Amino acid sequence: MPEPVKQEFDVVVIGAGAAGENVADRAVQGGLSVVLVEAELVGGECSYWACMPSKALLRPGTALHSAQTAPGAKEAVTRTLDAAAVLKRRDHFTSNWQDDSQVDWVKDSGIDLIRGHAWLTAPKSVQVAGLDGTSHLLQARHAVVLATGSMPNMPPIEGLEDVQVWGTRDATSASEIPERLAVLGGGVAGTELAQAYARLGSTVTLMARSRLLGNYPEEAASLVAAGLRADGVDIRLNTVTEGITANDDGTFSLQLADGSAVIADKVLVATGRHPALEGLGLESVGIEPDSRGRLNLSTDISGLVEGIPGDGPWLYAVGDAAGQNLLTHQGKYEARATGDAITARAKGELSGRPADWSRYAQTANQHAVPNVVFTDPEVATVGRTLESARKDGYNASSVELPIQVAGSSLHSENYEGWAQLVVDEDRKVLLGATFAGPDVSELLHAATIAVVGEVPLDRLWHAVPSYPTISEVWLRLLEKYGL
Repeated sequence: MPEPVKQEFDVVVIGAGAAGENVADRAVQGGLSVVLVEAELVGGECSYWACMPSKALLRPGTALHSAQTAPGAKEAVTRTLDAAAVLKRRDHFTSNWQDDSQVDWVKDSGIDLIRGHAWLTAPKSVQVAGLDGTSHLLQARHAVVLATGSMPNMPPIEGLEDVQVWGTRDATSASEIPERLAVLGGGVAGTELAQAYARLGSTVTLMARSRLLGNYPEEAASLVAAGLRADGVDIRLNTVTEGITANDDGTFSLQLADGSAVIADKVLVATGRHPALEGLGLESVGIEPDSRGRLNLSTDISGLVEGIPGDGPWLYAVGDAAGQNLLTHQGKYEARATGDAITARAKGELSGRPADWSRYAQTANQHAVPNVVFTDPEVATVGRTLESARKDGYNASSVELPIQVAGSSLHSENYEGWAQLVVDEDRKVLLGATFAGPDVSELLHAATIAVVGEVPLDRLWHAVPSYPTISEVWLRLLEKYGL
Protein backbone atom coordinates (compact mmCIF):
# COMPACT_ATOMS: atom_id res chain seq x y z
CA MET A 1 0.00 0.00 0.00
CA PRO A 2 1.41 3.43 -0.91
CA GLU A 3 1.97 5.89 1.90
CA PRO A 4 -0.99 8.35 2.34
CA VAL A 5 -0.45 11.93 1.18
CA LYS A 6 -0.54 14.18 4.24
CA GLN A 7 -1.67 17.79 3.78
CA GLU A 8 -2.77 20.61 6.03
CA PHE A 9 -5.31 23.32 5.18
CA ASP A 10 -7.11 25.98 7.15
CA VAL A 11 -10.47 24.56 6.03
CA VAL A 12 -11.51 21.18 4.64
CA VAL A 13 -14.90 21.15 2.86
CA ILE A 14 -16.49 17.77 2.14
CA GLY A 15 -18.82 18.18 -0.83
CA ALA A 16 -18.35 20.47 -3.83
CA GLY A 17 -21.96 21.27 -4.62
CA ALA A 18 -23.40 24.77 -4.52
CA ALA A 19 -23.13 25.06 -0.72
CA GLY A 20 -19.61 23.62 -0.56
CA GLU A 21 -18.39 25.89 -3.35
CA ASN A 22 -19.79 28.97 -1.64
CA VAL A 23 -18.35 28.27 1.81
CA ALA A 24 -14.96 27.51 0.22
CA ASP A 25 -15.04 30.67 -1.87
CA ARG A 26 -15.96 32.82 1.13
CA ALA A 27 -13.15 31.36 3.25
CA VAL A 28 -10.58 31.81 0.47
CA GLN A 29 -11.68 35.41 0.01
CA GLY A 30 -11.00 35.82 3.73
CA GLY A 31 -7.42 34.68 3.25
CA LEU A 32 -7.71 31.04 4.36
CA SER A 33 -6.45 27.96 2.50
CA VAL A 34 -9.24 25.58 1.51
CA VAL A 35 -9.57 22.15 -0.06
CA LEU A 36 -12.80 20.79 -1.54
CA VAL A 37 -13.32 17.02 -1.55
CA GLU A 38 -15.87 15.66 -4.03
CA ALA A 39 -16.71 12.10 -5.04
CA GLU A 40 -19.00 12.98 -7.96
CA LEU A 41 -19.36 16.04 -10.21
CA VAL A 42 -18.13 19.42 -9.00
CA GLY A 43 -21.22 21.60 -8.88
CA GLY A 44 -23.40 19.04 -7.14
CA GLU A 45 -27.02 17.95 -7.33
CA CYS A 46 -28.50 21.30 -8.35
CA SER A 47 -26.32 21.72 -11.42
CA TYR A 48 -26.76 18.25 -12.88
CA TRP A 49 -29.80 16.46 -11.44
CA ALA A 50 -32.09 18.93 -9.67
CA CYS A 51 -32.68 22.68 -10.06
CA MET A 52 -31.19 23.25 -13.49
CA PRO A 53 -32.37 20.17 -15.44
CA SER A 54 -35.82 20.08 -13.83
CA LYS A 55 -36.46 23.74 -14.66
CA ALA A 56 -35.10 23.18 -18.18
CA LEU A 57 -37.70 20.42 -18.58
CA LEU A 58 -40.50 22.58 -17.17
CA ARG A 59 -39.89 25.93 -18.86
CA PRO A 60 -40.75 25.01 -22.49
CA GLY A 61 -44.14 23.65 -21.43
CA THR A 62 -44.87 26.75 -19.38
CA ALA A 63 -43.86 29.04 -22.25
CA LEU A 64 -46.05 27.12 -24.70
CA HIS A 65 -49.03 27.14 -22.36
CA SER A 66 -48.58 30.87 -21.73
CA ALA A 67 -48.69 31.54 -25.45
CA GLN A 68 -51.77 29.34 -25.79
CA THR A 69 -53.65 31.52 -23.27
CA ALA A 70 -53.11 34.80 -25.13
CA PRO A 71 -55.35 35.48 -28.16
CA GLY A 72 -53.24 36.24 -31.17
CA ALA A 73 -50.40 34.15 -29.86
CA LYS A 74 -52.35 30.92 -29.46
CA GLU A 75 -53.29 30.97 -33.14
CA ALA A 76 -49.60 31.11 -34.07
CA VAL A 77 -48.23 28.20 -32.02
CA THR A 78 -48.37 24.43 -32.35
CA ARG A 79 -50.13 22.42 -29.71
CA THR A 80 -47.33 20.09 -28.61
CA LEU A 81 -43.74 20.31 -27.44
CA ASP A 82 -40.78 18.99 -29.40
CA ALA A 83 -39.54 16.54 -26.75
CA ALA A 84 -36.18 15.96 -28.43
CA ALA A 85 -35.50 19.70 -28.51
CA VAL A 86 -36.46 20.03 -24.83
CA LEU A 87 -34.08 17.23 -23.84
CA LYS A 88 -31.29 18.76 -25.93
CA ARG A 89 -31.78 22.11 -24.17
CA ARG A 90 -31.78 20.28 -20.81
CA ASP A 91 -28.47 18.67 -21.75
CA HIS A 92 -27.02 22.13 -22.46
CA PHE A 93 -27.96 23.39 -19.00
CA THR A 94 -26.28 20.39 -17.36
CA SER A 95 -23.14 20.87 -19.50
CA ASN A 96 -23.82 17.31 -20.71
CA TRP A 97 -22.96 16.14 -17.17
CA GLN A 98 -19.38 17.34 -17.52
CA ASP A 99 -17.92 19.52 -14.75
CA ASP A 100 -14.91 21.02 -16.56
CA SER A 101 -16.12 24.62 -16.20
CA GLN A 102 -16.85 24.14 -12.50
CA VAL A 103 -13.40 22.63 -11.93
CA ASP A 104 -11.85 25.59 -13.73
CA TRP A 105 -13.75 27.97 -11.45
CA VAL A 106 -12.50 26.13 -8.35
CA LYS A 107 -8.88 26.37 -9.51
CA ASP A 108 -9.21 30.01 -10.60
CA SER A 109 -10.65 30.86 -7.17
CA GLY A 110 -7.56 29.50 -5.41
CA ILE A 111 -9.31 26.47 -3.96
CA ASP A 112 -7.65 23.03 -3.94
CA LEU A 113 -9.68 20.05 -5.17
CA ILE A 114 -9.41 16.36 -4.35
CA ARG A 115 -11.71 13.87 -6.04
CA GLY A 116 -12.60 11.11 -3.63
CA HIS A 117 -14.67 9.85 -0.71
CA ALA A 118 -13.96 11.60 2.60
CA TRP A 119 -14.72 10.78 6.23
CA LEU A 120 -13.79 12.10 9.66
CA THR A 121 -11.33 10.13 11.76
CA ALA A 122 -10.90 12.56 14.68
CA PRO A 123 -11.49 16.26 15.40
CA LYS A 124 -10.18 18.30 12.44
CA SER A 125 -8.87 15.11 10.77
CA VAL A 126 -10.23 13.82 7.45
CA GLN A 127 -9.23 10.78 5.44
CA VAL A 128 -9.88 10.61 1.69
CA ALA A 129 -9.95 7.60 -0.58
CA GLY A 130 -9.06 9.29 -3.85
CA LEU A 131 -10.82 8.20 -7.02
CA ASP A 132 -7.38 7.81 -8.60
CA GLY A 133 -6.34 5.32 -5.90
CA THR A 134 -4.39 7.84 -3.82
CA SER A 135 -5.07 8.00 -0.09
CA HIS A 136 -5.02 11.41 1.61
CA LEU A 137 -4.82 12.42 5.26
CA LEU A 138 -6.04 15.99 5.67
CA GLN A 139 -5.63 18.09 8.77
CA ALA A 140 -7.75 21.24 9.20
CA ARG A 141 -6.22 24.07 11.19
CA HIS A 142 -9.58 25.75 11.79
CA ALA A 143 -12.62 23.97 10.36
CA VAL A 144 -14.14 20.98 8.61
CA VAL A 145 -17.37 21.71 6.74
CA LEU A 146 -19.92 19.07 5.79
CA ALA A 147 -21.65 20.05 2.53
CA THR A 148 -22.66 16.58 1.39
CA GLY A 149 -26.23 17.31 0.30
CA SER A 150 -29.13 14.92 0.72
CA MET A 151 -30.36 11.48 -0.31
CA PRO A 152 -33.83 10.35 -1.45
CA ASN A 153 -36.21 8.68 0.98
CA MET A 154 -37.51 5.25 0.01
CA PRO A 155 -41.09 4.53 1.12
CA PRO A 156 -42.01 1.18 2.73
CA ILE A 157 -43.63 -0.44 -0.33
CA GLU A 158 -43.54 -4.20 -0.77
CA GLY A 159 -41.33 -5.18 -3.71
CA LEU A 160 -39.80 -1.73 -4.18
CA GLU A 161 -36.29 -2.90 -3.34
CA ASP A 162 -36.53 -5.65 -5.96
CA VAL A 163 -37.36 -3.49 -9.00
CA GLN A 164 -35.51 -0.82 -10.96
CA VAL A 165 -37.42 2.42 -10.46
CA TRP A 166 -36.54 6.03 -11.15
CA GLY A 167 -35.36 8.47 -8.55
CA THR A 168 -35.42 12.18 -9.32
CA ARG A 169 -31.92 11.92 -10.80
CA ASP A 170 -33.16 9.42 -13.37
CA ALA A 171 -36.16 11.57 -14.23
CA THR A 172 -34.15 14.74 -14.77
CA SER A 173 -31.47 13.01 -16.85
CA ALA A 174 -33.64 10.63 -18.91
CA SER A 175 -32.97 10.39 -22.65
CA GLU A 176 -36.47 9.20 -23.60
CA ILE A 177 -40.02 10.05 -22.61
CA PRO A 178 -41.93 7.02 -21.24
CA GLU A 179 -45.37 6.35 -22.62
CA ARG A 180 -46.78 5.87 -19.11
CA LEU A 181 -45.22 7.30 -15.95
CA ALA A 182 -46.32 6.62 -12.38
CA VAL A 183 -45.18 9.20 -9.81
CA LEU A 184 -45.09 8.34 -6.11
CA GLY A 185 -45.15 11.53 -4.05
CA GLY A 186 -47.15 14.73 -4.08
CA GLY A 187 -44.43 17.11 -2.90
CA VAL A 188 -42.51 19.65 -4.93
CA ALA A 189 -40.40 17.22 -6.96
CA GLY A 190 -43.32 14.89 -7.65
CA THR A 191 -45.66 17.63 -8.86
CA GLU A 192 -43.03 19.41 -10.94
CA LEU A 193 -41.84 16.28 -12.72
CA ALA A 194 -45.37 14.94 -13.18
CA GLN A 195 -46.31 18.08 -15.07
CA ALA A 196 -43.06 18.21 -17.02
CA TYR A 197 -43.50 14.66 -18.31
CA ALA A 198 -47.22 15.10 -18.99
CA ARG A 199 -46.41 18.05 -21.22
CA LEU A 200 -43.63 16.08 -22.90
CA GLY A 201 -46.08 13.38 -23.90
CA SER A 202 -46.32 10.86 -21.05
CA THR A 203 -49.57 9.60 -19.61
CA VAL A 204 -48.92 10.39 -15.94
CA THR A 205 -50.52 9.02 -12.78
CA LEU A 206 -49.53 10.74 -9.52
CA MET A 207 -50.17 9.01 -6.21
CA ALA A 208 -49.78 10.70 -2.81
CA ARG A 209 -50.49 9.46 0.71
CA SER A 210 -52.04 12.82 1.66
CA ARG A 211 -53.05 15.91 -0.26
CA LEU A 212 -50.97 17.57 -2.94
CA LEU A 213 -48.24 19.96 -1.70
CA GLY A 214 -49.17 19.40 1.91
CA ASN A 215 -46.73 22.02 3.23
CA TYR A 216 -48.42 24.82 1.29
CA PRO A 217 -51.78 26.55 1.77
CA GLU A 218 -54.60 24.40 0.41
CA GLU A 219 -55.91 27.19 -1.84
CA ALA A 220 -52.54 27.35 -3.60
CA ALA A 221 -52.23 23.56 -3.85
CA SER A 222 -55.72 23.33 -5.37
CA LEU A 223 -54.69 25.64 -8.21
CA VAL A 224 -51.67 23.43 -8.92
CA ALA A 225 -53.85 20.31 -8.86
CA ALA A 226 -56.20 21.92 -11.38
CA GLY A 227 -53.23 22.76 -13.59
CA LEU A 228 -51.96 19.19 -13.51
CA ARG A 229 -55.39 17.76 -14.26
CA ALA A 230 -55.71 20.14 -17.22
CA ASP A 231 -52.52 18.54 -18.55
CA GLY A 232 -54.07 15.10 -18.22
CA VAL A 233 -52.38 14.00 -14.98
CA ASP A 234 -54.42 11.42 -13.09
CA ILE A 235 -54.05 12.61 -9.47
CA ARG A 236 -54.86 10.09 -6.75
CA LEU A 237 -54.64 11.73 -3.35
CA ASN A 238 -54.86 10.09 0.08
CA THR A 239 -53.78 6.92 -1.69
CA VAL A 240 -51.49 4.25 -0.28
CA THR A 241 -49.31 2.24 -2.66
CA GLU A 242 -48.93 -1.18 -1.06
CA GLY A 243 -46.83 -3.08 -3.59
CA ILE A 244 -44.97 -2.96 -6.88
CA THR A 245 -43.95 -5.72 -9.25
CA ALA A 246 -42.04 -5.87 -12.53
CA ASN A 247 -43.90 -7.51 -15.41
CA ASP A 248 -42.43 -9.74 -18.10
CA ASP A 249 -42.95 -7.06 -20.78
CA GLY A 250 -40.80 -4.54 -18.89
CA THR A 251 -43.70 -2.61 -17.39
CA PHE A 252 -44.57 -2.21 -13.71
CA SER A 253 -47.74 -2.95 -11.76
CA LEU A 254 -48.51 -0.88 -8.68
CA GLN A 255 -51.06 -2.27 -6.23
CA LEU A 256 -53.04 0.36 -4.33
CA ALA A 257 -54.76 -0.02 -0.96
CA ASP A 258 -58.21 0.49 -2.52
CA GLY A 259 -57.72 -2.65 -4.61
CA SER A 260 -56.98 -0.90 -7.88
CA ALA A 261 -53.76 -1.13 -9.88
CA VAL A 262 -51.70 1.18 -12.06
CA ILE A 263 -49.60 -0.05 -14.97
CA ALA A 264 -46.62 2.10 -15.97
CA ASP A 265 -43.53 1.93 -18.16
CA LYS A 266 -41.53 3.87 -15.58
CA VAL A 267 -42.07 4.56 -11.89
CA LEU A 268 -40.67 7.72 -10.28
CA VAL A 269 -40.22 7.68 -6.52
CA ALA A 270 -40.23 11.28 -5.23
CA THR A 271 -41.09 10.95 -1.55
CA GLY A 272 -38.70 13.46 0.00
CA ARG A 273 -35.04 13.54 0.99
CA HIS A 274 -32.86 13.41 4.11
CA PRO A 275 -29.31 14.69 4.86
CA ALA A 276 -26.55 12.58 3.32
CA LEU A 277 -24.47 11.93 6.45
CA GLU A 278 -23.84 8.20 6.31
CA GLY A 279 -20.25 7.11 5.82
CA LEU A 280 -18.77 10.40 7.02
CA GLY A 281 -17.28 9.00 10.22
CA LEU A 282 -19.53 11.10 12.44
CA GLU A 283 -19.49 8.31 15.02
CA SER A 284 -15.78 9.07 15.52
CA VAL A 285 -16.71 12.47 16.92
CA GLY A 286 -19.61 11.30 19.06
CA ILE A 287 -22.63 11.57 16.75
CA GLU A 288 -24.78 8.44 16.77
CA PRO A 289 -27.83 7.49 14.64
CA ASP A 290 -31.32 8.17 16.00
CA SER A 291 -33.98 5.54 16.68
CA ARG A 292 -34.70 5.25 12.95
CA GLY A 293 -31.04 4.63 12.22
CA ARG A 294 -30.50 8.08 10.68
CA LEU A 295 -27.85 10.63 11.50
CA ASN A 296 -28.94 14.20 12.18
CA LEU A 297 -27.01 17.32 13.07
CA SER A 298 -27.89 20.26 15.25
CA THR A 299 -26.25 23.51 14.15
CA ASP A 300 -26.18 27.00 15.59
CA ILE A 301 -26.89 30.21 13.72
CA SER A 302 -23.44 30.17 12.09
CA GLY A 303 -23.65 26.56 10.92
CA LEU A 304 -21.47 25.26 13.76
CA VAL A 305 -22.38 21.68 14.72
CA GLU A 306 -23.28 21.61 18.39
CA GLY A 307 -22.08 19.11 20.97
CA ILE A 308 -18.87 18.11 19.19
CA PRO A 309 -15.61 17.41 21.07
CA GLY A 310 -12.43 19.17 20.08
CA ASP A 311 -10.31 22.22 20.74
CA GLY A 312 -12.66 25.10 20.02
CA PRO A 313 -15.31 25.33 17.28
CA TRP A 314 -14.33 23.29 14.22
CA LEU A 315 -17.14 21.21 12.66
CA TYR A 316 -19.77 22.95 10.51
CA ALA A 317 -22.62 21.82 8.24
CA VAL A 318 -24.29 23.76 5.44
CA GLY A 319 -26.98 23.17 2.85
CA ASP A 320 -29.00 19.95 2.82
CA ALA A 321 -26.46 18.27 5.12
CA ALA A 322 -27.48 20.64 7.91
CA GLY A 323 -31.07 19.45 7.48
CA GLN A 324 -32.80 22.80 8.03
CA ASN A 325 -33.90 23.95 4.58
CA LEU A 326 -33.33 21.64 1.64
CA LEU A 327 -33.19 24.45 -0.93
CA THR A 328 -30.20 25.40 -3.06
CA HIS A 329 -30.51 29.15 -2.61
CA GLN A 330 -30.84 28.78 1.15
CA GLY A 331 -27.88 26.43 1.28
CA LYS A 332 -25.77 29.00 -0.55
CA TYR A 333 -26.94 31.66 1.90
CA GLU A 334 -25.96 29.43 4.82
CA ALA A 335 -22.60 28.74 3.20
CA ARG A 336 -21.76 32.43 2.80
CA ALA A 337 -22.53 33.10 6.46
CA THR A 338 -20.59 30.03 7.58
CA GLY A 339 -17.57 30.86 5.44
CA ASP A 340 -17.47 34.36 6.90
CA ALA A 341 -17.90 33.00 10.46
CA ILE A 342 -15.04 30.52 10.02
CA THR A 343 -12.80 33.28 8.69
CA ALA A 344 -13.71 35.66 11.51
CA ARG A 345 -13.10 33.02 14.18
CA ALA A 346 -9.78 32.07 12.60
CA LYS A 347 -8.71 35.72 12.83
CA GLY A 348 -9.99 36.18 16.38
CA GLU A 349 -12.71 38.59 15.21
CA LEU A 350 -15.66 36.47 16.34
CA SER A 351 -16.28 34.48 19.49
CA GLY A 352 -19.44 32.86 20.72
CA ARG A 353 -22.79 33.22 19.00
CA PRO A 354 -22.90 35.87 16.27
CA ALA A 355 -25.52 38.59 16.39
CA ASP A 356 -28.78 38.04 14.53
CA TRP A 357 -28.81 39.47 11.00
CA SER A 358 -25.01 39.86 11.00
CA ARG A 359 -22.94 38.55 8.08
CA TYR A 360 -22.02 35.52 10.21
CA ALA A 361 -25.60 34.51 11.02
CA GLN A 362 -28.20 32.46 9.13
CA THR A 363 -31.07 34.40 10.70
CA ALA A 364 -33.28 34.22 7.62
CA ASN A 365 -33.59 30.47 8.18
CA GLN A 366 -35.92 31.22 11.08
CA HIS A 367 -37.89 34.06 9.50
CA ALA A 368 -37.79 34.36 5.73
CA VAL A 369 -37.08 31.26 3.66
CA PRO A 370 -38.29 31.83 0.07
CA ASN A 371 -39.50 28.83 -1.90
CA VAL A 372 -40.99 28.35 -5.36
CA VAL A 373 -42.85 25.40 -6.83
CA PHE A 374 -42.16 25.77 -10.56
CA THR A 375 -45.33 24.12 -11.76
CA ASP A 376 -47.83 25.95 -13.97
CA PRO A 377 -49.40 27.66 -12.11
CA GLU A 378 -46.51 28.43 -9.76
CA VAL A 379 -46.57 28.66 -5.99
CA ALA A 380 -44.22 31.15 -4.33
CA THR A 381 -43.98 31.50 -0.57
CA VAL A 382 -41.75 33.11 2.04
CA GLY A 383 -41.78 33.23 5.83
CA ARG A 384 -44.48 31.80 8.05
CA THR A 385 -47.91 30.48 7.22
CA LEU A 386 -50.76 31.60 9.46
CA GLU A 387 -50.68 28.25 11.25
CA SER A 388 -46.93 28.26 11.86
CA ALA A 389 -46.98 31.89 12.98
CA ARG A 390 -49.59 31.17 15.63
CA LYS A 391 -47.74 28.00 16.66
CA ASP A 392 -44.61 30.13 17.14
CA GLY A 393 -46.53 32.42 19.51
CA TYR A 394 -47.29 35.37 17.23
CA ASN A 395 -50.57 37.28 17.40
CA ALA A 396 -51.06 36.68 13.69
CA SER A 397 -53.83 37.36 11.19
CA SER A 398 -54.05 36.84 7.45
CA VAL A 399 -55.56 38.49 4.43
CA GLU A 400 -56.11 36.62 1.20
CA LEU A 401 -57.87 37.08 -2.11
CA PRO A 402 -57.89 35.85 -5.71
CA ILE A 403 -55.38 37.51 -8.04
CA GLN A 404 -57.74 39.53 -10.22
CA VAL A 405 -56.03 42.72 -11.37
CA ALA A 406 -55.46 44.38 -14.72
CA GLY A 407 -51.99 42.85 -15.00
CA SER A 408 -53.30 39.30 -14.56
CA SER A 409 -56.06 39.84 -17.12
CA LEU A 410 -53.51 41.10 -19.63
CA HIS A 411 -51.13 38.25 -18.80
CA SER A 412 -53.55 35.56 -20.00
CA GLU A 413 -57.20 34.80 -20.55
CA ASN A 414 -58.91 33.24 -17.55
CA TYR A 415 -55.94 33.91 -15.26
CA GLU A 416 -56.47 32.17 -11.93
CA GLY A 417 -54.36 33.01 -8.91
CA TRP A 418 -54.44 33.41 -5.15
CA ALA A 419 -52.46 35.52 -2.69
CA GLN A 420 -52.10 35.68 1.08
CA LEU A 421 -50.26 37.91 3.53
CA VAL A 422 -49.62 36.86 7.15
CA VAL A 423 -49.42 39.81 9.54
CA ASP A 424 -47.95 40.20 13.03
CA GLU A 425 -50.74 42.26 14.62
CA ASP A 426 -48.55 43.45 17.50
CA ARG A 427 -45.88 45.02 15.29
CA LYS A 428 -47.92 45.48 12.09
CA VAL A 429 -45.29 43.83 9.90
CA LEU A 430 -45.40 40.87 7.53
CA LEU A 431 -44.52 37.42 8.81
CA GLY A 432 -45.11 35.63 5.51
CA ALA A 433 -46.65 35.71 2.06
CA THR A 434 -47.88 33.19 -0.49
CA PHE A 435 -48.71 33.71 -4.16
CA ALA A 436 -50.16 31.11 -6.53
CA GLY A 437 -50.68 31.60 -10.24
CA PRO A 438 -48.81 31.85 -13.54
CA ASP A 439 -45.43 33.60 -13.18
CA VAL A 440 -45.94 34.62 -9.54
CA SER A 441 -42.36 33.65 -8.66
CA GLU A 442 -41.34 37.13 -9.79
CA LEU A 443 -43.47 38.58 -6.99
CA LEU A 444 -41.59 36.70 -4.31
CA HIS A 445 -38.47 38.78 -3.77
CA ALA A 446 -40.50 41.87 -2.92
CA ALA A 447 -42.23 39.83 -0.21
CA THR A 448 -38.90 38.47 1.01
CA ILE A 449 -37.52 41.99 1.36
CA ALA A 450 -40.64 43.09 3.25
CA VAL A 451 -40.36 40.18 5.70
CA VAL A 452 -36.60 40.44 6.24
CA GLY A 453 -36.74 44.22 6.54
CA GLU A 454 -39.76 44.08 8.86
CA VAL A 455 -41.28 46.89 6.81
CA PRO A 456 -44.26 48.41 8.68
CA LEU A 457 -47.48 47.96 6.76
CA ASP A 458 -48.22 51.67 6.81
CA ARG A 459 -44.86 52.25 5.09
CA LEU A 460 -45.37 49.31 2.72
CA TRP A 461 -48.57 51.04 1.64
CA HIS A 462 -46.38 53.68 -0.04
CA ALA A 463 -44.62 51.07 -2.22
CA VAL A 464 -46.83 51.72 -5.23
CA PRO A 465 -47.01 48.81 -7.71
CA SER A 466 -46.62 49.62 -11.39
CA TYR A 467 -49.75 49.49 -13.52
CA PRO A 468 -50.75 47.23 -15.18
CA THR A 469 -48.76 44.41 -13.59
CA ILE A 470 -49.66 41.39 -11.48
CA SER A 471 -47.85 43.16 -8.62
CA GLU A 472 -50.97 45.28 -8.24
CA VAL A 473 -52.22 42.43 -6.06
CA TRP A 474 -50.06 43.96 -3.30
CA LEU A 475 -52.28 47.05 -3.37
CA ARG A 476 -55.46 44.98 -3.25
CA LEU A 477 -54.16 42.90 -0.33
CA LEU A 478 -53.25 45.97 1.71
CA GLU A 479 -56.57 47.58 0.88
CA LYS A 480 -58.40 44.48 2.06
CA TYR A 481 -56.34 44.58 5.25
CA GLY A 482 -57.69 48.07 5.84
CA LEU A 483 -55.05 50.50 4.64
